[in-house]
Amino acid sequence: MADAVFDPLSNVILIAANRATRFVDPRRFPSGRARLETVGNIVFCFLMSAVSFILIAFSVRDLAERSDHGGVREFHSSAIIAAITSFVTKFGLFLYCSTLRRRYSQVQIVWQDHRNDLFINGLGILTSVGGAKLAWWIDPAGAIVLSLSIAILWCQTAFAEFMLVVGVAASVETHQLITYVSLTHSSAIAGIDTVRVYYSGPRLIVEVDIVMEKTTQLNVAHDISEGLQYKLESLPSIERAYVHVDYETRHKPEHCYIKGL
Repeated sequence: MADAVFDPLSNVILIAANRATRFVDPRRFPSGRARLETVGNIVFCFLMSAVSFILIAFSVRDLAERSDHGGVREFHSSAIIAAITSFVTKFGLFLYCSTLRRRYSQVQIVWQDHRNDLFINGLGILTSVGGAKLAWWIDPAGAIVLSLSIAILWCQTAFAEFMLVVGVAASVETHQLITYVSLTHSSAIAGIDTVRVYYSGPRLIVEVDIVMEKTTQLNVAHDISEGLQYKLESLPSIERAYVHVDYETRHKPEHCYIKGL
C-alpha cells in the first residue's frame, strides 16, 4: 500500500520532467532542458527510498510492540491474494519496460521500480506466510531486511544519475567510436588532438580537436569541421558536438580546470 501511494506521485514527476524537456524556449535555455529528465529520475529515486524507510519504521514498531509475544501471526488469505495480484501485474509491466529501457532513461528508472517491486511482493509473500506458519517476527524482520536492500539500490541509482548531471566521462568504447568517426571523416584531417565525451544529463556532449595543415584554406576547414559536427550529432545519444581545428599538437590544453568560485 505504501508503494502504491508513492507510485502515482513519483510517476507524475517523471511525466512532468519529460514534458518540460520537449517544450523549450531557446532564448532562455540555449542548451535545452534535457537534464531535467535526470533531475526527475533523482527525485523519483529518493521518493521510492522513502517508501522503504516508512516500511522499516512500521516493522521496527511492530517488533517492539510484540517483543514479549510468541506464536505466529493470523493468516490472511486476502493479503496473499493482493500481493500475488500485484506481483503478476508488476511482472507484466517489468517485461514491457524491458523492451524500451535502453532507449529512454526514464523508462529505465520505471523498469528498476518494477524490478524492486517484484522483490518486495515476492519476498513479502514468503515472509507473510512464514510469519503465519513459523514465527511472527519473520514478517517484520524480513520487511526490514528487504526494505534496507531496496533503499540501498535506489541510493546507488540516485548516485549514478547525479554523476550524469555533474558531467561524468563516457565509456572508453564511446571515446573510441568518436575518435574513429572524426579521424575517418575527411582525408584532410591529419590527426586528432583531443577527444572529450561526457554526460550532460541523459545525453552526451562531444568536444573534438582535429588537426589540419596550416595551409588549409578557411572555407575548406570550416566546411570539413561543420560536416563532422553534423555527423557526430547524428549519432545516438549525442546532444551536441563541438569541433575545434588545430594545425599542431604541441600547445597546452585549451581549457583551465581550476577556477575560483
